Amino acid sequence: MSCRLDKYVWCVRLAKTRSKSADAVANGKVRLNNDLVKPSKDVKLGDEIQIIRHSAKFSFRVIQLLEKRIGAKLVQDYIIDITPEDEIEKLKAYRLSQSTYREHGAGKPTKKDRRDMDDFLENW
Repeated sequence: MSCRLDKYVWCVRLAKTRSKSADAVANGKVRLNNDLVKPSKDVKLGDEIQIIRHSAKFSFRVIQLLEKRIGAKLVQDYIIDITPEDEIEKLKAYRLSQSTYREHGAGKPTKKDRRDMDDFLENW
């Protein structure tokens, strides 16, 4: 049994849709064994999948292949999360910096907001 990389990423719920999965692989956001590959590359047992989200690189090891999308509770039967702790901290720092930069729901900065930020950065 073999499975395409884009389909596998979608089946184990690392991407919301199959098209987003294929786009992520094609754009280099998903790698197989640290190599850039095409979405049609076959996944094998023991392969390592790396997913780049913002500034962090998440790693997963394939322990079982599958053909259909599975429920969220069954994901741990098919992949193991081997992401280093420092990569998780990178994502947390990114999220924290995004939330302190602008309040959620505040929308796009106004012209006055941009001028205030520019003045602050110049005088800093």
